Amino acid sequence: MKLAYIGTYPPRECGIGTFTQNLAHAMLENGEGVKEIMVFAMNDHNQKYLYPPEVKLSINQEQQTDYLEAVNYINLSGADACILEHEFGIFGGQSGVYILPLLHRLNIPLITTLHTILETPSYNEKAILKEICKMSDKIVVMSHKAIRFLMEIYDVPKEKIVLIEHGVPDIHFDKQESRTEFKLNEKKLLLTFGFIGRNKGIETVINALPQIIEKHPEVLYIVLGKTHPNVLRHSGEEYRNYLQVQIKTLKLNEHVLLLNEFIDENELFKYLSACDIYITPYLSEAQITSGTLSYAMGAGCAVVSTPYWHAAELLAEDKGRLFDFNDSHGLSQVLNELLEHPEILNQIQDKAEEYGQNITWPKIGKKYTELITQVLSIPKEPSPKKENDIDPLLLPPFSLAHIKRLTDDTGIIQHAKFGIPNLKEGYCLDDNARALLMVCMTYKQKKDPLALEFMPIYLSYIHYMQNKDGTFRNFLSFNRNFLDEKGSEDSFGRTIWALGYLLGNAPNDAYYQTGKLVFFDAAPNFENIKSIRGIANTMIGISHYLRTNTSDDAMKGTLHKLANILVSHYEQTQTENWEWFESLLAYDNGILPLALLHAAEVLEDDTISKVAFITMDFLTEHTLKDDYLSIIGNAAWYVKDKERSMFAQQPIDAEAMVLMYHQAYVLTGNRDFLKKLFTSFMWFLGENDMRMSLYDFETKGCCDGFENYGVNRNQGAESSLAYLISHLTVLQAYEESFQSEEIKILNTERLSMTSF
Repeated sequence: MKLAYIGTYPPRECGIGTFTQNLAHAMLENGEGVKEIMVFAMNDHNQKYLYPPEVKLSINQEQQTDYLEAVNYINLSGADACILEHEFGIFGGQSGVYILPLLHRLNIPLITTLHTILETPSYNEKAILKEICKMSDKIVVMSHKAIRFLMEIYDVPKEKIVLIEHGVPDIHFDKQESRTEFKLNEKKLLLTFGFIGRNKGIETVINALPQIIEKHPEVLYIVLGKTHPNVLRHSGEEYRNYLQVQIKTLKLNEHVLLLNEFIDENELFKYLSACDIYITPYLSEAQITSGTLSYAMGAGCAVVSTPYWHAAELLAEDKGRLFDFNDSHGLSQVLNELLEHPEILNQIQDKAEEYGQNITWPKIGKKYTELITQVLSIPKEPSPKKENDIDPLLLPPFSLAHIKRLTDDTGIIQHAKFGIPNLKEGYCLDDNARALLMVCMTYKQKKDPLALEFMPIYLSYIHYMQNKDGTFRNFLSFNRNFLDEKGSEDSFGRTIWALGYLLGNAPNDAYYQTGKLVFFDAAPNFENIKSIRGIANTMIGISHYLRTNTSDDAMKGTLHKLANILVSHYEQTQTENWEWFESLLAYDNGILPLALLHAAEVLEDDTISKVAFITMDFLTEHTLKDDYLSIIGNAAWYVKDKERSMFAQQPIDAEAMVLMYHQAYVLTGNRDFLKKLFTSFMWFLGENDMRMSLYDFETKGCCDGFENYGVNRNQGAESSLAYLISHLTVLQAYEESFQSEEIKILNTERLSMTSF
């Protein structure tokens, strides 16, 4: 059995790295099936380390391409399974999001060890950990409380979770020899070790010492460990200096020793064997796993601790003593009692030693090996065959809650801070046009009264923003002041799209007449548009209008002229390897083939249809890979013969792809387009490069996309409307696909009856 490990690794000074190394070697030396180990080590802040031979590749924490290089290596290496050591802070991106694309591409079973599980995670922390758990075959935790957190907070099935304690080295030293070596024969040694930072609560012990020394002047307290690298990076030695001042103020120089060292495990266990009492005075209960606590127990130390989660569980049944957070007086009482009653101290040490014998690394390594053997022995069930290409059960309930939050009596607010309308940014034509399109679709499909209520608000905004020459202003401040004289051609086109759809699907005559007035006042400008996306949006609007006004030959002529412009752009730009309208793939790309697909349906023109499908296939080739949608990033787009941009990916691009494949299905009846449509929609729900859901299940809004650091949590109108329009399109396609199947069945029955 060949295993891959992902985590930090020595010589990087990190507790997770030590854990990874100990686990990997314990499994290799177990002699029960593990023949080879490969490590993929996380580097921090571009640091370079001289790794041992088992490290096959290092991953720079903030270098996204390194994660993809690593997963390609793992998939091609012949590894049987992968073990991930997860801790917040060691993976790149917002809350460590960069690990998700790696795990998504992994082709072998995944076992994840969780070193931290937060009780009150942030939105991103919760979403990322839930996604990791979904992709893991088994999740290893080190305490019973961790199991409860996973089940209750992160919705992880109990059968997926395995409890395996934190391992400890099988190292033993004679207590007296160690005390003699450290010249501690006349001392009572209190010890704390590990990385130092404000949350460790060392000052609590120091404040307790005067009351202890009064009765036990032979006491020495050693704090063994470097300042945590992250603390050092941001605050320097501020905390250590604070402790030094405290020691001096309390005149404890002869009783406290701060050793600023990261020592190897042999030396560490020598200190543990020499100590009388080990102390973990952490300031917060929110620690689900403590490696230092496990080491102290494994070495048979009497442990005194604050009741953080792991300690409260591990020290139960008199395996140690607890005192309250920040309670120096309570600590001094506990320590004085133990020092005055060596028989009690010995009993605690005996129980700790008994527990420690069961968690040595050889035994823990064997448990992990057995777990992986079990996972590999379970045959992978083939994916169930879908009866339909779209699964509506995967869709969240359709909701206008966030749109209601963004809408007032003027229109829809353009931007939001997280899920709250940002009134400072006011309104724009683009979003009110999108909103009109969305509520028209909603009312047509669902007869939602809220959609009907919002329809005149968005329509009146569009009417208010129209100039005398038929063009439109775009931006309006919150206090209803115009902010421009003439909007972009893109915003003009989107408005015509919404109006054209309204004219084909108006719920009453009043809305129809108003929409018609604005549409035809704008019509003289149709053939003046230069922007190809403005042209495309306008074409879609005209196509919707012509479906219910088939005799308007003049408007058909306009549609033909605009379609020919797009075809001309394609013919001038396309080469053998570049079948597109421009020399780059930029934003809202799917709108361009979509417009030609609409025009092809209305005009029945083979040339337009041919270019539509060629460009759609080209776009598909560059964005729909590995069974998920990878949108061209807006950060630098994808210029011909250059590298494509991964970030920032935006919801309007996913919406355009959903609409494009839907129209392709309408034209051809080819169910493959339904699969592509649904795959594109699932981009919103986490089937994307970041493996993060853009849809917010709490606010019912959609986040504004994701950058290289993770999800942009702002939920503006454009993004949320793109999601809702896509959602409605999926539902429509689902209904159409069933209607198509029913027609086929009816036709088959008729043929069989005629034959009979």
